Amino acid sequence: MSQQQSQRIGSVSRKTNETSVSVSVNLDGTGANTISTGVGFFDHMLDQLSRHSLIDMEIETKGDLHVDDHHAVEDTGIAIGLAISKALGDRRGITRYASLDLAMDETMTKAAIDVSGRPFLVWNVAFSAPKIGTFDTELVREFFQALAMNAGITLHIQNIYGANNHHIAETCFKSVARTLRTALEIDPRQAGRIPSTKGAL
Repeated sequence: MSQQQSQRIGSVSRKTNETSVSVSVNLDGTGANTISTGVGFFDHMLDQLSRHSLIDMEIETKGDLHVDDHHAVEDTGIAIGLAISKALGDRRGITRYASLDLAMDETMTKAAIDVSGRPFLVWNVAFSAPKIGTFDTELVREFFQALAMNAGITLHIQNIYGANNHHIAETCFKSVARTLRTALEIDPRQAGRIPSTKGAL
């Protein structure tokens, strides 16, 4: 592993009146993770995000779950985004772009990403029920909104078709994970350049 790659780590601690979140990421990891948010379904989705992006993640969130899961999910997304941005630095040498159609049983979801420094989310995903177990399905979008805005990435997610809401949510996380894996990888042909004609991202 190169010196540049070995330094692609980032840690963030964020505390508000609603949550306390600690996140560490290693962009050149193996997908190893330790995740505890107090929200079981969300932990399962973050495990998928880590494993399929090959980003090592340590995540500990303590939130006001007696209210609902919203603050814990959103603030975890903020912290993961900030940690990824910190690990990327000036984004020198990265592949930058990636897209993927991901199938899971009856469901197909597409994700496309530009690690551009310009945050934007396009969300074209609909759920047929307000909850997956006890988890509010609207929080899937809230997570990706927080992630994109704070990582400084343009992120498009489209569910092409699907019937099972668990599968729809899971394909969102897995497809984003796989596009992150590709877009964040060091491109040896970039020779350490910033992948923009502007010379900055």
